[in-house]
Amino acid sequence: MKKTIAVIFGGRSAEHDVSIITAHVPIIQSLLASGQFEVWPIYIAKDGSWYADQAMNDLDFFKRPDFEADWGTRIKKIRLLFDRGLQIIWPGIRQKTLHIDVVFPAMHGTFGEDGSLMGLLRMARVPFVGCDLFASAVAMDKMLTKHVLAAEGIPVVSYVWFTKYDWEKEKNKWKEKMAKLGRPLFVKPVHLGSSIAIAKVKTEAELENAIEVAFHYDDKALVEESVENLIEATLPIIGNDEPQLAAIEKPLSKTGFYDYTDKYLSGGKKGGGVNNEYSEIPARIDDDLAEQVKDLGKRTYRVLGCSGIARVDFLIDNSSRRIYVNEVNTLPGSLYVHNWKKVGVSNVELITKLVTLAEERFKSQQETIYTFRSDILSKIVGQKIAE
Repeated sequence: MKKTIAVIFGGRSAEHDVSIITAHVPIIQSLLASGQFEVWPIYIAKDGSWYADQAMNDLDFFKRPDFEADWGTRIKKIRLLFDRGLQIIWPGIRQKTLHIDVVFPAMHGTFGEDGSLMGLLRMARVPFVGCDLFASAVAMDKMLTKHVLAAEGIPVVSYVWFTKYDWEKEKNKWKEKMAKLGRPLFVKPVHLGSSIAIAKVKTEAELENAIEVAFHYDDKALVEESVENLIEATLPIIGNDEPQLAAIEKPLSKTGFYDYTDKYLSGGKKGGGVNNEYSEIPARIDDDLAEQVKDLGKRTYRVLGCSGIARVDFLIDNSSRRIYVNEVNTLPGSLYVHNWKKVGVSNVELITKLVTLAEERFKSQQETIYTFRSDILSKIVGQKIAE
């Protein structure tokens, strides 16, 4: 009997459209190709409404300019029930209920990849693919990631962070702190992915403008030193307690750094999600550097408590040979299937392996006791508060 798996994507996020691509290429396509699952796409619209219909298993559904016209007519809103695992409900006179065996989150960014969705799925007591709530929340916050890694002796570049409130209240104070960093600088919204609103700046005017742009998308900004003589490297990883590494990949940027256009648009129509036209796999770097990248990747994966899948990004100074962990992505765009193929793992093998890892983690978590009996309530004494 086929397991029923829900793929959740879309969401109230700047990465909404990227999420639709990841959900279909490769997740839904591979789940259907495996023949092992009954696949139900769950789409969260930009207004936060939830919909489920198997017509949305086809990416062409979302390529139509008027696809939103189907909401509320052909495609109905759903409700969620957590009583016995996760169930989705189509309310109405002929109410329909469907039990979900496993969830495959494909929601990049806010309310998804940041741990929000994972918390909901934990409460529903349903197995789900990818990192758990805690790793997702930390990895989504670039500042917290650097704090945690630095505390464990994992190298990160020098940086300053501040909130929108901090900046508006004490702008000169933060300018003085940033003046101590070496130029050029990178300005980043702390909680955003896909390189959205990231800017490399050299002048004071560029710096202030980039900060204002960052605060348009987030309430916290990160300003960090740029690594010149740069070699960028990225390492996809899967696994729970025993991580499995893909190939070290070297992005080949046309724009000075690997931005949104490089990642998703430069490959043309055949890119199929994350752009694999401008990367070198495996990266041609020294064996010593490669071993350091692999070691730091596994240490980072473990320190943040990653499970299922993640991608660790590195900055390498080609002059000093120093390696810095840049950030961790707990839902890599299109799951970096192009890289896994290079090490002999097909799309279907990768996706089904991730489902197995989710089920194994869920089974292990059931051995943890979350509640206990006590007599504390019977011992509470005191007068009622008068109205």
